[in-house]
Amino acid sequence: MKFDTPAGQNPIDRLAVVGKPTDRIDGKYKTTGTAPYAYERHDVAPNQAYGYVLGATIAKGRVRRIDTAAARRVPGVIAIVTTLDMPKLGLGMMNVANLFGGDEIQHYHQAIAVVVAETFEKARAAAFLVKVDYAPVAGKFDLTAEAKTAKPVEGGSGEGSGGGAEDRHGDFEGAFAQAPARLDETYTTPDESHAMMEPHATVAAWEGEKLTLWTSNQMIAWGKNSVAKILGLKPENVRIDSPYIGGGFGGKLFIRADAVLAALGSKAAKRPVKVALTRPIIINNTTHRPATIQRVRIGATKDGHITAIAHESTSGNLQDGKPETAVDQTKLLYAGANRLTAMRLAHLDLPEGNAMRAPGEAPGLMALEMAMDEMAERLGLDPVEFRIRNDTQVDPGKPERPFSQRDLVGCMRLGAERFGWAQRNPKPGQVRDGQWLVGMGMAAGFRNNLLTKSGARVRLGRDGLVTVETDMTDIGTGSYTIIAQTAAEMMGVPLDRVVVKLGDSDFPASAGSGGQWGANNATAGVYAACVKLREAVAQRLGVNSADAVFEDGQVRAGNRAVPLADAMVGGELTGEDLIEYGDLSKKQQQSTFAGHFVEVGVDVDTAEVRVRRMLAVCAAGRILNPKSARSQVIGGMTMGVGAALMEDLAVDTKRGFFANHDLAGYEVPVHADIPHQEVIFLDEVDPQSSPMKAKGVGELGICGVGAAVANAIYNATGIRVRDYPITLDKLLDRMPDAA
Repeated sequence: MKFDTPAGQNPIDRLAVVGKPTDRIDGKYKTTGTAPYAYERHDVAPNQAYGYVLGATIAKGRVRRIDTAAARRVPGVIAIVTTLDMPKLGLGMMNVANLFGGDEIQHYHQAIAVVVAETFEKARAAAFLVKVDYAPVAGKFDLTAEAKTAKPVEGGSGEGSGGGAEDRHGDFEGAFAQAPARLDETYTTPDESHAMMEPHATVAAWEGEKLTLWTSNQMIAWGKNSVAKILGLKPENVRIDSPYIGGGFGGKLFIRADAVLAALGSKAAKRPVKVALTRPIIINNTTHRPATIQRVRIGATKDGHITAIAHESTSGNLQDGKPETAVDQTKLLYAGANRLTAMRLAHLDLPEGNAMRAPGEAPGLMALEMAMDEMAERLGLDPVEFRIRNDTQVDPGKPERPFSQRDLVGCMRLGAERFGWAQRNPKPGQVRDGQWLVGMGMAAGFRNNLLTKSGARVRLGRDGLVTVETDMTDIGTGSYTIIAQTAAEMMGVPLDRVVVKLGDSDFPASAGSGGQWGANNATAGVYAACVKLREAVAQRLGVNSADAVFEDGQVRAGNRAVPLADAMVGGELTGEDLIEYGDLSKKQQQSTFAGHFVEVGVDVDTAEVRVRRMLAVCAAGRILNPKSARSQVIGGMTMGVGAALMEDLAVDTKRGFFANHDLAGYEVPVHADIPHQEVIFLDEVDPQSSPMKAKGVGELGICGVGAAVANAIYNATGIRVRDYPITLDKLLDRMPDAA
């Protein structure tokens, strides 16, 4: 199905099932421990052995020799495969770091061996007996030091954000110099880890030249092609199966060492092998969100209209890596004729920087939205009002290109009303509740809507069940449920008459889970397949498919109503199709928006920060399932709190690794850190987006939250901290005397 004209009235608009707050149909399996995650796939292949991955203990250099003699003598060891046993393997899709093979070490904990044994404990014990002789060389590990020589670079996140090394509109320097009010500040964000609950894990089994991987991966089609490329296999000889994924946040978009080493270990052991990466290996071997140094300049008139805005960001990565695209949202979020965005990239020998939830916008808004608050204060304007004055309904760099839907103002006005923003004291450090200084902060949220083709197969069986098959994944987001809702709506059956099968590369290729594009595109692909199935049903029943209404288990056309079951008499029917997009998104900018509001308390004695309440108001097209969508947004809000207050991969700038490489040292929010969270969705649809008239919402939940927390801390204390995370040591010696 080609989607190249705006969606008109269609069966989804009935909203009998779609749009209803619906419990996740996979919830019962996850809450009872019966959902099969990758490392728990004990039943898929008999006689599984255990692999343990050994990581390099230098950050740059070469492996001269690996002595495995002692390890091989450990009882129960079946096979050992080292990086010196083969040439360097090819790179998978969108990866920079080499996963295995050859003697070159690009970063700390790069995989150099896998030990396969009868038990995990035996494999681990043997791995510690492997002796490695290195030839280390000096590396570059300090972004602050290397930023001085960082080079201008263009690049994209692969998720819709990016741009040139320098993008200009108008005369920024001239307009900034002439502006009556100016701001020029620098902000920093640290390296961050995905810290998903389920580790990277894979069970691998060979059958001749055919390889099956039961793994934890967000993008099945990408993964299949990457494995084939890395291992030199034909794509048709690779199968990937990931029905349940315990979190990814971008860290499982691409094939990682667990999948490759499970496959190599299985080949060597001549039996199925399972591998799970330990937490230190996950943090230093897989990808992370790169640190940034961001400069924001804003020039405005005395009445608060922006005349000049610039956002420049410097980040670091391995050779041939991409930048963190932190400037992207600044191109579209606020009006202003004179604009500059620029990116610079330093070469670092740290583990690979790559996609993490809302790459680009998440760290970029942490800087931009703090700068907007600082500018509002200089102008003597309320932060909400300042943003509203600079709203735009067109792409500021291409005024002839309007937004398909944009109600950022509605998000902020409703949010201010519901949060009690009018009661906020604009003078910092004035509100006290016992031992706590109390403040409110807000920020705008922004994330682009991305369109990518997605396919599905829908079958109507003799048993009356509608079965959906697509390689779409569920990473805890509710994909099973919204896909079932879509099929139920299209075929006119109850939700319990729909079976959804996901995550298998033998199914039609879908959008996959990433970039906030999964829900809208995957359900649009199911919509397209259901249209095909409806046509097959109508033909068998002898009715006109264009006039047919599928509802309450019947197919009605004119005065005739036929039970859907009658179509099954002749045997199973199948519809398969994919959604493909025209150029609607080029003609109109498709984006999602939010207003984030936060209240914090800061302890007058210890400077401890506690978030007291949070609100997000989102404009993101049709919300397919308000219940699971809310869960997505509050998850993003929680991650935003982590980014603001605690998340920070500590770089050992001498040895070149992340020192706090476990969940004890790398802190993330826990239940005690998160207060009441409220989410409101504006009632809107976007016919330009897809037949579903929906957009993504999951990553919008994190975009802007960090700055809202920072702005609330400033309102509470009068202390402006521009270097995230805002830990108490950055506040304590600057706390107001009144405290």
